[in-house]
Amino acid sequence: MRITKRAATVALLTAATVALSGCSTTASTTDTAGDCAPADGTVNLTFTSWIPGIEDVVDVWNEANPGIQVAVQTGPNGNGGTYANFFNQLEAGNAPDLGQIEYDALPNFRVQDGLVNLASCDGVMDAQTDFVDWTWGQVSFNEDDAVYAIPQDAGPMAMFYRADLFAANNIAIPTTWAEFATAAEQVRATGSYITNFSQSDINQFAGLVWQAGGTWFGNDGNDWSVNLTDDTSIRVADYWQDLIDRDLVSTQPPWTTEWDNAYNTGAAWTWNSAAWGANSIASGAPDTAGNWAVAPSPQWVAGDAASGNWGGSSTAVFTGSEHPYEAAKFALWLNTSSESLTLLNESANLYPAAKSGLELPVLKEGVEFYGDQAIYDVFATASSQVSPDFVWGPTMTQTYNDVSDGFKAAVSGNGTLAEALASGQTATIDALKAQSIPVKE
Repeated sequence: MRITKRAATVALLTAATVALSGCSTTASTTDTAGDCAPADGTVNLTFTSWIPGIEDVVDVWNEANPGIQVAVQTGPNGNGGTYANFFNQLEAGNAPDLGQIEYDALPNFRVQDGLVNLASCDGVMDAQTDFVDWTWGQVSFNEDDAVYAIPQDAGPMAMFYRADLFAANNIAIPTTWAEFATAAEQVRATGSYITNFSQSDINQFAGLVWQAGGTWFGNDGNDWSVNLTDDTSIRVADYWQDLIDRDLVSTQPPWTTEWDNAYNTGAAWTWNSAAWGANSIASGAPDTAGNWAVAPSPQWVAGDAASGNWGGSSTAVFTGSEHPYEAAKFALWLNTSSESLTLLNESANLYPAAKSGLELPVLKEGVEFYGDQAIYDVFATASSQVSPDFVWGPTMTQTYNDVSDGFKAAVSGNGTLAEALASGQTATIDALKAQSIPVKE
């Protein structure tokens, strides 16, 4: 993806219509790092994040760096309110120096000129090879001499599964999506479901499309393209529609007590999810400790080795920060230091975007909940199999909401998943036009 200055400028001129923020970034809007030079004296930075335990990590930095002190502010997750706060703060000119932003939300901040280009800050461009390749593409948008955030974590996807139930019922662990459908029939014959299809985690569905080789957005340097209904996306949608129509997957609203209970009681046997999902299963299904394992995601073609990604965040420096040099130094330490990455994994199960982080001892150990399997080895392999070509659009919150509305209707028997993607496609193009963001139809 390449987001041009033209696209960003056009968006700025009409940003008052932007649905997500309801505001424009009229604060100091230099997005270059040409003046990325160290300041004299002690620098005090502000940093907003929602990572559990982030205060302890920042304390380690502050103790070792008396000349660059960071005050951390915590809040809800991005779409839970923090992104709206960021946009309001950018409008008011009082945004924090640094903020946590997920990859799928970065283009929205970029087209509104809310991010500092850190490329000329000391050590930033040299750090490119320190990160998993596809994560660097997420923060640079493939622009020349541009880096708008430092990758923090990633969400390579694999399949969590109930090893005990598959073994007890003599059902093979599926390695392809065709085998997964067959296994779904076998599991259903036991009275359970092989998995739950999420009607609202559209970013999970995007991860499944990502694995299949699709990409939803593109930018040719001038115009955006929207591809929610390409052949790959429809193929994935039709696959899950078939399982839904045959009652081979459940459709519980995710992240609910009912959803946890299905996994805790053996009513659902697998979850194709991200590395961070290890904690979700362990906390939501405590009675099943020791019975789970992790395998690579099923493939569309036997023998292939492709993975999708669900989630992942970056650390960005906002326009208006008076200290991009020091902010960049902190962001690099936060996301490459072994000490920091270990603490982030221990406190929040973050899976590092830094290549060196994948070798942390804490990620090589067996995990008791998963029968002492070294589950992060599976995710390390998956991380290397994620295509760097998947592109997020500049209105992802709106896209997620529109597609989710259609998915919720489809699991209730009103319409199909493919029709939901078509509706999302139309709504997304309309949203881009409404903001005067150039879009190719």
